[in-house]
Amino acid sequence: MQNTTFRWLTLLILTTFLLTACSPATQPASSASTLKVLAAETFLADIAQNVAGERVQVQSLLPLGVDPHTFEPTPQDVKKIAESNVLILNGAGFEKWAEKTLQNAGGERLVIEAAAGLTMREPKLEMHEHEQETHTDHHHEGDPHFWFDPTLVIKYVENIRDGLIAADPAGKDVYTTNAAAYITQLNELDAWIKTQVEQIPPQRRLLITDHETFGYFADRYGFTLVGAIIPNATTEAAPSAQALAGLIEQIRETGAPAIFLETGRSPQLAEQIAAETNTTVVTDIYTHSLTEADGKAPTYIDMMKHNVTVIVQALK
Repeated sequence: MQNTTFRWLTLLILTTFLLTACSPATQPASSASTLKVLAAETFLADIAQNVAGERVQVQSLLPLGVDPHTFEPTPQDVKKIAESNVLILNGAGFEKWAEKTLQNAGGERLVIEAAAGLTMREPKLEMHEHEQETHTDHHHEGDPHFWFDPTLVIKYVENIRDGLIAADPAGKDVYTTNAAAYITQLNELDAWIKTQVEQIPPQRRLLITDHETFGYFADRYGFTLVGAIIPNATTEAAPSAQALAGLIEQIRETGAPAIFLETGRSPQLAEQIAAETNTTVVTDIYTHSLTEADGKAPTYIDMMKHNVTVIVQALK
């Protein structure tokens, strides 16, 4: 329902936005500097910046290190959205705050849903009945974490490219060229990941995470999702004792050697599970946020390479 609303809203806003967003083709690239482009998440801002290049500066709404699942826009965030000309969302229901916030922000802007056109995978790690009753608001219809498969990010790039061209037609050649170059990098990343994963014996390609995040990654690169501490695509839910007992049983049955946690997550439950199953807890995984420029994951591609390196080292 939310995806339908975003697509309808995008078409409506695009009709009015095009009347005012066009720049003369004879103007230099710097003429687009007045275009205010805002991306919801840091990794999305980086992807968009690769398409925008030097023509437009893309800002991230969420600060570094903030969990998008629990993000609640402040009045200052609403002001940033109100002042933007283009807002880029992951979509697929990921930004649960967006519809209401857009209404509060008012004004006109082009809304780009980066994941538009992609088909969500069905969740494979279902919550137990008790958890579904307790956390019905968090039960998801599908997995919005498309960006863990670089080949799916190509669709993000195409959607962002087309949106920026609609907002700034004079920049078409720039956006088209930059998008093609970045798609080449994504294909190279995909090939690199495949090579790295080959170091892991097939029987050890087993993933346990803090919540259901790596589904598309697992599908693409031949991993098995053994389980998750929170068997849901959001971090807002909480596991029951029954769910944790089931996860421990799954780990023992499969012999999965490691539990992977996103940086910033409390390791307490993971360490309890690890103590009972003789597994290793790996806490150095970046999933929803990039790092500062001097950190381990300053860009989307760096984030993917870092995560793959950590996973390979823990499982090979």
